[in-house]
Amino acid sequence: MGKKSYRNNGSTFRKPKRPFEKERLDAEMKIVGEYGLKNKREVWRVQYALAKIRTAARTLLTQDEKSETRLFQGEALLRRMIRLGLCWSRRRSSITCWA
Repeated sequence: MGKKSYRNNGSTFRKPKRPFEKERLDAEMKIVGEYGLKNKREVWRVQYALAKIRTAARTLLTQDEKSETRLFQGEALLRRMIRLGLCWSRRRSSITCWA
């Protein structure tokens, strides 16, 4: 019997497919300079988090509108977006998100 490990080995960022693409490198450098980030990995981390949110939203939109899983996971997705600061105004009737 081994010891139980509580480490999180999930990926937090994804490297670009083309490492030396000029336009992407310039855009990333501009973002790093504008927001005072430490390195480009922080840019990739945010892009990866947003990609996961977009993927979850796309799969939710394909489900039936009255589906129990769509309602439950949709609320969880909205809570996650509010926690990250992508949406605000928690009233159920009107939730505003960044475009």
